[in-house]
Amino acid sequence: MDLKISVNIGEGYNDPMCFVECAVIAEKYEFDTVWFGDHLLPWVHSQNKSAFVWCVMPSALDRTKRIKVGPLVTSPIGGRYHPIIIGQASATLDNMYPGRFLLGVGSGEAISEAMFFPNGMPKWRERIERLTEAVTLIRKMWKSENYFSFDGKYFKVKNFFLYTKPKTNVPIYFAAQGKKAAYYAGIYGDHLVTVNSPEVCKDIVFPSFEESARNAGKDPSKMEKMVEVLLYFTDKVDPEEIKRSGEAGFFAAGSFEETDPRRVQEMAKTVSDETILSNYCFVRSPDDVIEIIDKYWNAGATHVELVTHSFSERIKFIGEKVLPYFHESKKYQH
Repeated sequence: MDLKISVNIGEGYNDPMCFVECAVIAEKYEFDTVWFGDHLLPWVHSQNKSAFVWCVMPSALDRTKRIKVGPLVTSPIGGRYHPIIIGQASATLDNMYPGRFLLGVGSGEAISEAMFFPNGMPKWRERIERLTEAVTLIRKMWKSENYFSFDGKYFKVKNFFLYTKPKTNVPIYFAAQGKKAAYYAGIYGDHLVTVNSPEVCKDIVFPSFEESARNAGKDPSKMEKMVEVLLYFTDKVDPEEIKRSGEAGFFAAGSFEETDPRRVQEMAKTVSDETILSNYCFVRSPDDVIEIIDKYWNAGATHVELVTHSFSERIKFIGEKVLPYFHESKKYQH
């Protein structure tokens, strides 16, 4: 499997049409995919924007011809989204732009989901059960040639049929940070997406994913192991700078249970320097990006998505200074 390199433009900082322009630029430089964040609220208050991604993605697909597009990630766990809505939306996009839509799914976080659960945000165990059931339902509605009923623990559907089908097999990228979630990803996902250091990926997340995939009768060598690399463009390596920006709040203990972006931003101050140094790539030169991609490749990753946010100059920088190295190399094939 050849190495794939994508960009993740998130959901914050700029207005929706800027995200569409970023997709156009990413295609120009031959990235594999452009991923869009799917949040009701931004992770941190300073990001200041958070558009509805299911309105933005069709525009990006229409303005481009080749590059793949997808949300990273959508949470069809019955809070903000019922799985049938995500299943129909995904099928429609693939019907209109065959083979170019990818569906990234995850178990969700309180900042975007909690207000939709009247009894409070479910714990992780329930959320992962909801997600696996949702994926099962979505696949059934895509493939069923007749009306069907679905009697799940969380989702019950009677006499349903999806009339507008996808034209291709829409791949599902299953988000997993830890060992347990990675195990579910191997069973229910087509591919894995994770945010971890190369060491954690190699020793914990990837083996769990591959083991469960084999147990489910799948061939792990045909399933992508995609890692998210958080880029921080700066002239120096300074964890305190990231703390001050608020971005590191994602890694704070309890951030997935927090409902207020202002609070998550404040929580960044509690994140250790070690956590920041192991999860961020400080970009001072193209070599910094090349080096971190190399590390993930050697750890077993087959797809690396670089978080540039919606800043076109960062996509251009990587497209001009980093991608040629990988396009010209014959080394990147597992």
